[in-house]
Amino acid sequence: MTTLPSTKQDILYHLLKQGEATALTLAEKLAVSPQAIRRHLKDLEAEGLITYQAIQAGMGRPQHVYQLSSLGRDRLRQLSDDQPGDSYDAFAVDLLDTLAQTVGQDQMGEILKKQWERKALEYREYLGTGSLQERVANLVDLRKAEGYMAEYYPVTEGETDQAENSQFVLTEYTCAISQIAASFPSVCGHELEMFATALEDCQVERTHWLVNGEHRCGYLIQPKQAAQINQA
Repeated sequence: MTTLPSTKQDILYHLLKQGEATALTLAEKLAVSPQAIRRHLKDLEAEGLITYQAIQAGMGRPQHVYQLSSLGRDRLRQLSDDQPGDSYDAFAVDLLDTLAQTVGQDQMGEILKKQWERKALEYREYLGTGSLQERVANLVDLRKAEGYMAEYYPVTEGETDQAENSQFVLTEYTCAISQIAASFPSVCGHELEMFATALEDCQVERTHWLVNGEHRCGYLIQPKQAAQINQA
């Protein structure tokens, strides 16, 4: 696979995190001339890595709003880690499909449930018993090691020793199992339950989901006690 020039990578990463952007916005954020940005966008579109929509704003010419294509998202996933690639994903999908045909959908569901329950316990052990912020940071590191482009940020301000009273958002911009999730959505759906089991003293809510066509997966994580107070 050919490595993209740095500016083109920067464009793709910006679209990955922001969801969409115009050429002028990209030029401003990346400190590159609009003319150069448009040349890069034309090349990326020709490679199938981005798409655009023409949005009419006022009486002028339509404005092009750019987004990542599924191919562009896969390219970034491959650039950011050492994941095997499409052949590995295709094998996994075929294996799960064969398993579903062999044991039936109900039994398949039970097998997948056992898998995420086992993985949740492994996660819990890895996350440790530190503060909520430390455990969320460990979760992000773990997800990165598994091939996800992940990060987190606090919703409420506070020092580390006050983190148990804070809320955190975990964001994943790429999915290491995107092809598998497309064929077996329940695999992806179990992640919410897996995080909740790994962070057993927390309430975990899904805020965004790639499967629903959004540009990221997002989870709101907060102590159960704080969640009960907020809901009261």
